[in-house]
Amino acid sequence: MDGTVLVADDDRTIRTVLTQALTRAGCKVHATSSLTTLMRWVGEGKGDLVISDVMMPDGNGLEMLPGIGQARPGLPVIVISAQNTIMTAIQAAEAEAYDYLPKPFDLPDLMKRVARALESRRRTPAPRSPDPLPETRDDLPMVGRTPQMQALYRLVARVMNTDLPVLITGESGTGKSLIARAIHDFSDRRMLPFVTASFRDLAGMDGPSEIISKARGGSILFDEVADLDGEAQTRIVRMLDGLGENTPRVMATSQDDLTAKLEAGTFRQDLYYRLGGVTIKVPTLRERVDDIPLLAEHFLARAERDGLTLRRFAEDAMELIRAYSWPGNVRQLENTIRRLVVTSSEEVITRAEVEAVLGAQPAIEPLVGGGEGEKLSASVAKHLRRYFDLHGGALPPPGLYGRILREVEAPLIEIALDATGGNQAKCADLLGINRNTLRKKITDLDIRVTRRRKLM
Repeated sequence: MDGTVLVADDDRTIRTVLTQALTRAGCKVHATSSLTTLMRWVGEGKGDLVISDVMMPDGNGLEMLPGIGQARPGLPVIVISAQNTIMTAIQAAEAEAYDYLPKPFDLPDLMKRVARALESRRRTPAPRSPDPLPETRDDLPMVGRTPQMQALYRLVARVMNTDLPVLITGESGTGKSLIARAIHDFSDRRMLPFVTASFRDLAGMDGPSEIISKARGGSILFDEVADLDGEAQTRIVRMLDGLGENTPRVMATSQDDLTAKLEAGTFRQDLYYRLGGVTIKVPTLRERVDDIPLLAEHFLARAERDGLTLRRFAEDAMELIRAYSWPGNVRQLENTIRRLVVTSSEEVITRAEVEAVLGAQPAIEPLVGGGEGEKLSASVAKHLRRYFDLHGGALPPPGLYGRILREVEAPLIEIALDATGGNQAKCADLLGINRNTLRKKITDLDIRVTRRRKLM
């Protein structure tokens, strides 16, 4: 890499690590803990790239972006922030930041983004004063610092002001319709209507035209589009084909796999292509376990604002909540925590109280396999039956037990290593096995271990 990078962060450790990493990569670095100093450097013409934190002692890094754009059009800015909400990503996009990364961030990932920013020297944007964003909706639990949620935030920020149709997929309770509402509420169409079209709305000769009339160029959401019958799907296709001027934004949600519906002949192919301009997959709670404590605290705070008693979780109670599989996803988590707030007799919610609400269900079940709510054992059984069927009337080769265990063991260890950042001691503790046993399995299964350094 070649260029001069201006780093602004009030954390001395982050400034030191970034300075060392960027210097080793061939860059010149100026680092400061002050936005005032950063803006002076920018005004003096220094720097080919800015890396700035949001919350600084002398101001907000996001609020400095318009000033940087005016003083140095085309100077890319990478925003880093410990505020891990969808609003941060959207505000960064609105202020035309080159990129946004949450804390803790992966250093190699940041270095790749730095290289791209220095190479691209983004095109000079036309000066603009974006409309003020609406206040954060409290019914949008868009809280999370996991890579899955951060990727979702960035995708929402990129597509919100385009005209592309959006298909939002994910299990029940993940918040698909809330994502659609967020795309509308933070877009240029925010002052126009947001219309959710139901099967009943599509009925009748005038149904589709009335939907378009209500939207008035705003946004139309077809909720759980996979549930619509063939007649309703046909009406949507005709409606979309007949759109003229003042076209509304079209979005749809589905918890079912539409590609499977296509193969089964129960979903129209032409409708699928009209809705799938951009597909956003909302992760399940099982896929972002590290966000569960953040969401739990969010729901506790919301309950207090609603007039309920302020509560907090005992450490072992939070461990149990984090370990639970949450088949109902965020919606189930919120309802459970609200029930605990109401029924708990003390300020601190105990593990026993959590166990009583969750019941005696094993924490690892139900895991989703090949079907809705399918347990891991059922998914494995289905796979094994297919494996035996492939051999016709003959038996598979000897050694089946070892081969199957290897197939299950390898991804389990790989995912556990990834979740613990490649830390073998933490991984062994997570799996409940001896560290030496883990090392042997890594060698025997030829698993590649990559340590990731995360910065707070």
